[in-house]
Amino acid sequence: MTLKERLKEDIKEAMKAKDALRLSTLRLLTSAIKYKEIEAHKELDDEGVTDVMGTAVKQRRDSIEQYEKAGRTDLAEQEKAELAIIQAYMPEQLGRDQIEAIVKEAAAEVGAAGPKDMGKLMKALMPRLKGKADGKLVNEAVKAILGG
Repeated sequence: MTLKERLKEDIKEAMKAKDALRLSTLRLLTSAIKYKEIEAHKELDDEGVTDVMGTAVKQRRDSIEQYEKAGRTDLAEQEKAELAIIQAYMPEQLGRDQIEAIVKEAAAEVGAAGPKDMGKLMKALMPRLKGKADGKLVNEAVKAILGG
């Protein structure tokens, strides 16, 4: 079963269960996927769907941060609930230690030695970590290893 099929089935289940938050979140997700398909003029595979979900996760995290700064805990809680629903469909995220190990391995492969090699290292890393790790954690690990 593809991710899109799983989303459709879960929308039906959310309707039957009258779970409004889950239903609205999944509908927003399928809408974003459909929009991306129209934009790309092709149907998205699971990797494309995961990319769209990654964007949605990033948007929710940014919103949570902004709402908490503004003191709007009610809206931040809503975004956290949506984030949890979306993350259930994402591949398992790597931990900080796993990310650092992959960064060290990639740095050795591309010969990255200092901060000036950050772009080269990130270019090698992103295909490996796409959808599996938070970009901020990857960036922090790269800076720590390269001394940037």
